[in-house]
Amino acid sequence: MTTRDFNDDLVRRMAALLEETGLGEIEYETKDLKIRVARPPVHVSAVAAPVAAPVAAPATVAAASAASAAPAESGEAVPSPMVGTAYLAAEPGAAPFVQAGSKVAKGATLLIVEAMKVMNPITAPRAGTVKSVLVDNGQPVEYGQTLVVLE
Repeated sequence: MTTRDFNDDLVRRMAALLEETGLGEIEYETKDLKIRVARPPVHVSAVAAPVAAPVAAPATVAAASAASAAPAESGEAVPSPMVGTAYLAAEPGAAPFVQAGSKVAKGATLLIVEAMKVMNPITAPRAGTVKSVLVDNGQPVEYGQTLVVLE
């Protein structure tokens, strides 16, 4: 291939298509030409913003200490593996995949997290009972955020 055969307009259009679709790479091939355009993978990292600690009145300090000594909610947390939007059902108006009290098998879909127009099923890591669903339908979720608690 010579430089006059090089089609920079095609490369630019392919790069624009990557941006538009969110794909990581795209390839075009003819008998005499092969072009592959790729971008490095995007690594998402969550950074927690500092939150000011609430100031408790002296009368409530003892109550707060007693509450912190109480055992935390038991069960296995199912975290979000990505940033996205949580959907509790397969489509609008459909019944939710699970709700508190639902019995689930290992691998059963608990909900869906949509990221970059890709629907990602979040599955049960083990068989059990859903203790609580901690997100609402259509709610944005963060990486590592607990979505469901299993008993």
